[in-house]
Amino acid sequence: MSNKKETRRIQVVFTQEQYELLQKLKGEMGSSDSEVVRNIVLNWLMEKSFISTTVKSKLKEERE
Repeated sequence: MSNKKETRRIQVVFTQEQYELLQKLKGEMGSSDSEVVRNIVLNWLMEKSFISTTVKSKLKEERE
């Protein structure tokens, strides 16, 4: 495993109303559009337990 972080760009499209909502979250959830969107997605995944479930599943697979 490499220490180098790999990044991927993903283009998303928002309506004007959605974008205005994102702008209101700047400062609270990040300082840039990409930080705000990334933090929203990660928070949603954690809230829905997808992250912990996925990690647990992968760990179980590695043990078998």
